Amino acid sequence: MKSLLLAALATAVISVPLAGRAQQAPPAPAPQMMLPYGPITLVQAKKVVAAAEAEAVKNRWPVVISVVDSGGHLVLLERLDDTQIGSVEVAQGKARSAAAFRRPTKSFQDSLAAGGEGLRVLKLPGAMPVEGGLPLVLDGKIIGAIGVSGVTSQQDGVVAAAGAASLK
Repeated sequence: MKSLLLAALATAVISVPLAGRAQQAPPAPAPQMMLPYGPITLVQAKKVVAAAEAEAVKNRWPVVISVVDSGGHLVLLERLDDTQIGSVEVAQGKARSAAAFRRPTKSFQDSLAAGGEGLRVLKLPGAMPVEGGLPLVLDGKIIGAIGVSGVTSQQDGVVAAAGAASLK
């Protein structure tokens, strides 16, 4: 009788936390993650690169600026004089990541820095956990993304933001 009572009590203790979890709704996705994809034109890509380049030149930051379409395919790439060669691949990776996951690459950087469950970012194929990649949004659609590399990740983010802002 005692073992039957203990088994019933153990089942009740285990079931209560599980029942509470089942009733919780998952968090809603961020609004930007719900935006549909759309096309980018070469004219738009040139406008984004020109604005990003102006910001980089103003600050004397040698960077690579990459613009991809919504599928992550390269539309335009510019490497400013004296920019390290390694930044070519990094800028493209940041742009592809921002387009594929519909979010700034800084969100992956922040998740990784938080540790714990944020370390899952390391297993996401194509996720670039370094600031400097931003989706390009126009008329409620993600038309592509910009990726910048060459200086600190925060400075790369400033240049990318200047490029993205040119579409508004």
